Amino acid sequence: MSVKTALRVIEIIETYARERRPLPLSELARLLGVPVSSCLALIRTLSQLGYLYETGRRQGYYPTGRLLAMAQRIARADPVLDRVYPSLLELRDATQETIVFGKLSEARVVYLDVLDSPHTIRYAPVAGEFRELHANSLGKALMSMLEPDARHALLGRSPLTRHNERTLTTVQALEADLELSRQRGWFMNLGESIPDVCAISWPVTLSGEIYAISVGGPIYRIEPQQQEYARILRAACTALEQRG
Repeated sequence: MSVKTALRVIEIIETYARERRPLPLSELARLLGVPVSSCLALIRTLSQLGYLYETGRRQGYYPTGRLLAMAQRIARADPVLDRVYPSLLELRDATQETIVFGKLSEARVVYLDVLDSPHTIRYAPVAGEFRELHANSLGKALMSMLEPDARHALLGRSPLTRHNERTLTTVQALEADLELSRQRGWFMNLGESIPDVCAISWPVTLSGEIYAISVGGPIYRIEPQQQEYARILRAACTALEQRG
């Protein structure tokens, strides 16, 4: 399988996750931006493997339960998430806010797991998403664990995009923010990427690898509770590290 074909398969899965309905061949091809003939070849292969089925003649195709079953089996065997999930769940229940577990991926943060807040109004990211380092609380927490030269090299690999007036767009401003965050005991994104959304984070080292955990939600709920949430978050990270 070529890299291009593998990418198309992932795009098909993501399209169904977004559309959440059976898709006729022509519509799926249009959404993917590929010729109908190319899309048909992929659909036939996925159908033969048991990942898609035809809901009715000319009604379209939809994923079977095999995709979910495979994903669940993979998730249950994740050695890192299996270790941290109970702590993430405790944090979510204690704060009633969205909890995100992330790691550096080249010059970005990748969200490895997300536990949604039970509130109707909540921060709702998705596992597998990437975020810029400079405008993200997890990114700040992760960068704080690097030597200055390594941190500056990482920041130099992509522009420090300004999302709004709160975004820190210079290395000097970021360094000052990181130092303040170390002293107070938590890293924060106060509406620097998404207006009205706030998150606090802290790094955690597991088996020699650096990760970070964040508590996020609307500014009006997170900002007044930042000290208490930071205390709970640091305690959870310390407990995870002590368990080895």
